[in-house]
Amino acid sequence: MVFDLTEEQRMIQEMARSFAQKEVLPKAAELDETGRYPGELVQQMGELGLMGVAVPEEYGGAGMDNICYVIAMEEIARACASSAVIMSVNNSLVCDPLLKFGTEEQKKKYLVPLASGKKLGCFGLTEPGAGSDAGSQKTTAVRNGDHYVVNGTKNFITNAPEADFCILFTMTDKEKKHKGISTFILDMKLPGVSVGKHEAKMGIKASPTASIILEDVKLPASCRLANEGDGFKIAMSTLDGGRIGIASQAIGIARASLEDALSYAKERKQFGQPIAEFQAIQWMLADMATEIDAARLLAYRAAWLKDRKARHSKESAMAKLYASEAAMRAAVKGIQIHGGYGYIKEYPAERHFRDAKITEIYEGTSEIQRLVISSALLKD
Repeated sequence: MVFDLTEEQRMIQEMARSFAQKEVLPKAAELDETGRYPGELVQQMGELGLMGVAVPEEYGGAGMDNICYVIAMEEIARACASSAVIMSVNNSLVCDPLLKFGTEEQKKKYLVPLASGKKLGCFGLTEPGAGSDAGSQKTTAVRNGDHYVVNGTKNFITNAPEADFCILFTMTDKEKKHKGISTFILDMKLPGVSVGKHEAKMGIKASPTASIILEDVKLPASCRLANEGDGFKIAMSTLDGGRIGIASQAIGIARASLEDALSYAKERKQFGQPIAEFQAIQWMLADMATEIDAARLLAYRAAWLKDRKARHSKESAMAKLYASEAAMRAAVKGIQIHGGYGYIKEYPAERHFRDAKITEIYEGTSEIQRLVISSALLKD
């Protein structure tokens, strides 16, 4: 078993870290305060190949492996969780299903501009009544000749206000329940497509989140991804990969909590010495560092399996579950180490706490991850 990074993996780590430290981190507090979409950073990430890391070069991507993707995600998330989730959605939830299930024509038309960062995508699965129960889709797509008529509402859609395309899940046959779900590539500029109000969120404030309203939208049949009824399979496969991205985001947030707390503990003095000299602080730092390393190894394993096209549902769920909960524990300890200063916005510790919480919720709650893991165990 080899733990060393390859030359390519070290290269992307150095590139992503340099970009994150020089360009992203200096803007993180302002982006959190204003909720401004970081368009200039997204453009730069596209130019650096970070919007389609594991997509082959022939389709506009960087042509790297999924471990490279995990490494890059961690670096961006360490600097700004909002920028990281914009990147994660485009990579994991948009480019990945297009690469796996798209026709050659669809890949050339949609994947190339998305993976190269010239266009931005979103993932339209969640609805007001279909969150953890993804099979309870109410959005319908009715076939009418060479097109479908789509009606419904999608909720809590990351990137929706800025997206050019959406991987959209609809019900094409209600009688078949989850086997009647189909997937489409939706052009967000089509008549009948509108975006609801931007959600005011606790954290990841610069990542735009909104509902998508679909009213008699005419979608050409050529925009269907794979066959009718394949939608649930596509969604579950896509989320397996997406959870690797969110695990990586959580690791980056946890690392930010640790590094900021470590720096503060060395400088802050109480009782005549730096608080880093106190065992209580040392043990918190030790726990944070240990859990971050464990989470990173889980994410690397899931990415390694994905690169080998091996089944990785359980491993992705484990990585996402552990990394997200480790991020919350690290964020809590980070605030505690900062004391009163951790509770005020002058220091980034409170931002890390707010950003960390969503990693336990989106792309499958911690409870759903435990269901996925236990189901896999019981099948063995």
